[in-house]
Amino acid sequence: MTLRIDRGDDRVVAALDRPQVRNAIDQATIDELHELCAELEASPRMLILTGAGGVFASGADIAELRDRRAADARRGINTAAFGRVRALPMPVIAAIDGPALGGGAELAYAADIRIGTPAARIGNPETALGIIAAAGATWRLPQLVGEARAAELLFTGRVLDADEALAWGLLSAIHRADRLLPAAHELADRIAANDPRAVRHTKTALRASPEAHPATELELQAELFESPQKERRMTAFLERRTR
Repeated sequence: MTLRIDRGDDRVVAALDRPQVRNAIDQATIDELHELCAELEASPRMLILTGAGGVFASGADIAELRDRRAADARRGINTAAFGRVRALPMPVIAAIDGPALGGGAELAYAADIRIGTPAARIGNPETALGIIAAAGATWRLPQLVGEARAAELLFTGRVLDADEALAWGLLSAIHRADRLLPAAHELADRIAANDPRAVRHTKTALRASPEAHPATELELQAELFESPQKERRMTAFLERRTR
């Protein structure tokens, strides 16, 4: 197994665990990600993605990547898996310690929230290997950091340290290594305190295309306005305020 998975009632923690290759993402990892996504699509829970041994993911497995040809590229092996992670019903948190490079960075870009340690390193050195970052970076990275900065990173292969990633908005917070997973769980706890359906609908609205707004929000809000949870939570709020 390339993923160490810890399942809870409202969240799943999945750690990439291939220490001999610094958690490089191979076909087995992709297959296990698909299996995990199928589980979380059927039974929606939050997902915390991390890496074992002080490394998030050093990239795609170059030994496999070197042997792939045009047909493999067109299959979108990593693209499909990372897209599925991105589309999970509940939020995905990437907890990044050490390098998240190449495909590892693209997996992190698929998360909704990214936090890291001072040792975090994020970048896409694909052009140095004679390929492009084709599993999400060319369209997700501009959304995260803007077109100019994304172009600089992707053309040069520059790797950001933790402080730069925080300043650029790739990370939302930096924590000590021993606090990284607890901090990810604290985020998950805050999300879990809210109405799950409202969280899911918020994620749907955030992921909608610009052309879909505001119709998407209004339809999602219409559903929530009929929800018993909305009535219960608002009543509880009003009762607390009058005490």
